[in-house]
Amino acid sequence: MPIDATLPYDDQNIFAKILRGEIPSQRVYEDDFAIAFHDINPQAPTHLLVIPRGAYVSWDDFSARGSDAEIAGFVRAVGAVARAAGLVAPGYRLLANTGLDSHQEVPHLHVHIFAGRKLGPMLASA
Repeated sequence: MPIDATLPYDDQNIFAKILRGEIPSQRVYEDDFAIAFHDINPQAPTHLLVIPRGAYVSWDDFSARGSDAEIAGFVRAVGAVARAAGLVAPGYRLLANTGLDSHQEVPHLHVHIFAGRKLGPMLASA
């Protein structure tokens, strides 16, 4: 069910629980700013999620409230995950959903990294 990205942060969301170690994840990366792990319902042969350690609902929330160090660290983490997974060539797609129209399902900022096959056009035709 899509969420409203303007709502306050819910510290009981699944990614908050993963960050606290209450729910296991298959982590592939972690540092002071982010963790990355395999999606439990992959939509491509490679489907990784990168989430900031801070309590941010969406990209909009993060860009407005995150510190310069958090923002730089998170962006660098996304690149490090893609490089470590060997995705730079032949390529990968990043996706960050925000709000109801984009079908954001977890109210914690997260970036999907998709790869492992030709991914087709960016959006389905209307």
